[in-house]
Amino acid sequence: MDDLLLREHAKNIRHLIIEMITSAKSGHPGGSLSAVEILVSLYFGGVLNYDPKNPSLGSRDRFFLSKGHAAPVLYSTLAEAGYFDKSGLDTLRQLNSPFQGHPDMKKLPGIEASTGSLGQGLSISVGCALGLRLKGLKSHVFALLGDGELEEGQVWEAAMAARHFKLDNLTAIIDRNNLQIDGFTEEVMSLEPLADKWLSFGWSVVELSGHDFDQIVPALLNAKKRGDKKPLVIIAHTIKGKGVSFMENICDFHGKAPSEDQAKIAYSELKECDEQ
Repeated sequence: MDDLLLREHAKNIRHLIIEMITSAKSGHPGGSLSAVEILVSLYFGGVLNYDPKNPSLGSRDRFFLSKGHAAPVLYSTLAEAGYFDKSGLDTLRQLNSPFQGHPDMKKLPGIEASTGSLGQGLSISVGCALGLRLKGLKSHVFALLGDGELEEGQVWEAAMAARHFKLDNLTAIIDRNNLQIDGFTEEVMSLEPLADKWLSFGWSVVELSGHDFDQIVPALLNAKKRGDKKPLVIIAHTIKGKGVSFMENICDFHGKAPSEDQAKIAYSELKECDEQ
């Protein structure tokens, strides 16, 4: 694992996220920035089997962004990986642009499902993992969920089904940044003890820092090697707005674009971080 290369990808992706949301004057920076290291680990840490030149490759691993409002991090990552050109990213949320506020599987390569209605991504992932197994394929399914999303009842129905079908080819990743659109998750609808909840549903559980490549990459690689007949959830502790000081842990930036002046500060901070 080349940590410097992973950090370079993370910096580039954060820059693209700020750039496209600032241009659109709309979007979700907080939850996009918190998930950067998770997506970089999946796509550049040697975890996912994928081919940008053949996005429908049958043997590919599948990634579902259940928290679809964080589309900018997925668009930026797929562009960085070579699925499409970065030049179109500045059309985010414009009429007829393929880069809409939520991912559209019919508009862009590399997107496995149109997501955004929270609570549905894990159900889609369970169906996909079961289907792959029935076909005798060895592909692994990863799903990224927001922690606020866990307040949706459908998540827990999917969790029960995954354990019932013994889907050890499924890994859910929780972006545990502790904030949702209305405030702190523990104030809106408390989730803790979160790990115990997943354990009680029959899942294997791993907790780690969602910004530390030394923790994330090995955990994701190990997720593909299991044969314990249990689905796995990785609770990734993150910081909403990570990398931009005036956004970090600020609920207001769940769904608010930075101004042009704020974007300049963000670019400067990302550059300073790179020079450290």
